[in-house]
Amino acid sequence: MAVADEQGIEIVEVEFKQGKEPALTVYIDVDGGVDLNTCERFHRAIDPVLDELDPTFGAPYTLNVSSPGLDRPLKTARDFEKCMGERVEIKLYAPMKGKKFFEGELVAFDETQVEIKDGKETLKFEKAKIAKICRAIDFSGLE
Repeated sequence: MAVADEQGIEIVEVEFKQGKEPALTVYIDVDGGVDLNTCERFHRAIDPVLDELDPTFGAPYTLNVSSPGLDRPLKTARDFEKCMGERVEIKLYAPMKGKKFFEGELVAFDETQVEIKDGKETLKFEKAKIAKICRAIDFSGLE
């Protein structure tokens, strides 16, 4: 979307929730992280564009612009590239080596697999067997 490109913003996901209070939420990311000012600025920029596009065919809705959060799943090649060399958490659908949860440094990925290094051991996972992969969040410095 041109509005996002002009502001150096990546649209990560768009979600529409119907119900009593319909809401369209646009999740964004920028290099260096998303703050409240970035969300507000993009909200103001995208609002008139969405009014023109009329995504709900005239039905009222609330527009929200948000960060996808620190623990958002890695989905795209860009997500994986940004996390190369960082610690990630992997949750599997079914156990491997008796475990469904692994953590380690992301060292490689391609269309079909992810590779992490946990200490001296390198582990490979088929993407189809991964329920969720996201950045590992370290809370140890918050004490």
